[in-house]
Amino acid sequence: MRDFKKFEVWQLSHQLTLKIYTSTKSFPKEEIFGLTSQIRRSFASIGYNISEGSGRNSDKEFANYINIALGSSNEAENQLILAKDLDYLNENDYQNFLTELTILKKKLVTLWNRLNGN
Repeated sequence: MRDFKKFEVWQLSHQLTLKIYTSTKSFPKEEIFGLTSQIRRSFASIGYNISEGSGRNSDKEFANYINIALGSSNEAENQLILAKDLDYLNENDYQNFLTELTILKKKLVTLWNRLNGN
């Protein structure tokens, strides 16, 4: 059994999710059940899948959850673009989130490759 909290990808994901929760507090109240909820869920889903996968019995199973986390990170990126285009995020915050998310995605791919023996 792996301790998910020791994985750098989980740590990065968790910190990024906390930042998203803070940032989305300023989104319009009419978005509470829309984009605010969706963007929070997609960022949180990255960490959820890393933690769930780390508890699986094989590297192959863990790699599958890392792949799902990567899908959630793509969904999160799309939602960042939408939030920026709707002027819910300013350009600077958007760029900072995008940079951190890109680093996280690269680290997820690296872990996925390692788990698959690549």
